[in-house]
Amino acid sequence: MTTIKDSVHDHITIDGVAADLLDTPQVQRLRRIAQLGTVKLVYPSANHTRFEHSLGVYYLANRALEHLGVEGREAERVRAAALLHDVGHAPFSHNVEELLHRHTGRYHDDVDDLIVDSAVGDVLVDHGLDPANVAGLIGGDGQYGQLVSGELDVDRMDYLVRDAHHTGVPYGTIDHERLIRELTFADGELVLAEGNVQTAESLLVARALMNPTVYAHHVARISKAMLRRATERLIDVSDVDATTVRRMDDPALVSALRDTDETAEFARRYDHRDLFKRAVWAEYDDVPESIRRADHDEIRRVERDIADDCDLPATDVIIDVPAEPEMKESTSEVLVNGEVRRLEDQSPLVTALRTAQRGQWRLGVYTRADATERVGSAAAERLGLDIDGALVSDVRQRLHVTLDQFEDGSPEENA
Repeated sequence: MTTIKDSVHDHITIDGVAADLLDTPQVQRLRRIAQLGTVKLVYPSANHTRFEHSLGVYYLANRALEHLGVEGREAERVRAAALLHDVGHAPFSHNVEELLHRHTGRYHDDVDDLIVDSAVGDVLVDHGLDPANVAGLIGGDGQYGQLVSGELDVDRMDYLVRDAHHTGVPYGTIDHERLIRELTFADGELVLAEGNVQTAESLLVARALMNPTVYAHHVARISKAMLRRATERLIDVSDVDATTVRRMDDPALVSALRDTDETAEFARRYDHRDLFKRAVWAEYDDVPESIRRADHDEIRRVERDIADDCDLPATDVIIDVPAEPEMKESTSEVLVNGEVRRLEDQSPLVTALRTAQRGQWRLGVYTRADATERVGSAAAERLGLDIDGALVSDVRQRLHVTLDQFEDGSPEENA
């Protein structure tokens, strides 16, 4: 038995299969994977890791199993899956996941190849557990897989509270104890018990507020986009392939970027926080559907065209198109008058939050600071954007003036 002091959940006691998994190389690697990737360039205290988060998910899974009365080998499988649920993460967590998926066909929860024939697999077998079954739980398979990967999973409960704690942003502070206490199964589906519509809404609101404030903060998005581009370039020009990158940790990837001529400039910018700036920041309705749905190759072609228009290297223009707005938590289920209902069908709050989410969506075009104006104009034309409100250079900077100065009609002169 091992007891670990955690900054969020206080003391976490680990025993059984989880205690033996703790010191495997696959779990220890998570100490070197930042939970929020490049978000630490925005929030300096956001230095927590996937290792801490995995301990928190294990703790909450254990609490949920106790509440649900799940014991024995089934409970051990879930505990193992909870601790291992992030071993498939690449460096900087989600930041390069889509890039690596294009090359490997795997997302971070596709972990069968990582735990079946490995030290992790050996530990699981020693405890009478099937590694393939545990990998399935990590992917959300079966009734108990919903606890690890689902709309009401303990993964989400931990990362919201942990990310809020480490960034200092209070919006992710949810009542996870109540959420766990109200979990139940109805026809094999994990739901919240009767009278908990507001409890489910709290999870939805927390995620909706954390997204623009932390996860999609514009500086975080710029640094993520730059990291993706540099990693893509690394794979293209060096002998480092996507499978190798997938098993690196954060320091190893940055080191590889520093040591490769074609990516060394990104490494310098990352080390010095010398990031690109926004040339375009366009709202959802100002961006043609063809651009919102364009594939990777089409976006790269447009980037090259914009760079050519501005006499810039192709590496100096990045188009960042977010995924279509979605709200997975809205499909979580609650019991209402003895009937299982989706939250989106029961709560009018979902509609409001979806509207807000669409209003927060932005397409970004990033470039070096001295080229934002010309890149913005070229990008607006190439992308077919509604220019009003899209070009960052058109946004008037805040002026520190008095009311008398505005009444004089010359705030620029007096600012």
